[in-house]
Amino acid sequence: LKFNSRAYGSLFYMLTRFHGVHGILGATLVTVILSRLMRGLFRPDHHLGFERAAWYWHFVDVVWLGLYLFVNWF
Repeated sequence: LKFNSRAYGSLFYMLTRFHGVHGILGATLVTVILSRLMRGLFRPDHHLGFERAAWYWHFVDVVWLGLYLFVNWF
């Protein structure tokens, strides 16, 4: 598979880059959440940042599962 392998190669590399960007963003979110957790900034009534990071990972999981199935079945 080369970079100029027509549509499938372009789609593969585009999705790989998007996956990398979302992985870096998610890792950054986890690092920020861990930093805030270690400083004691989360309370039972104040944890919206943690919830948003968790929802982000759930969204990424579902989207990438769908894309994986789409790319490999079609």
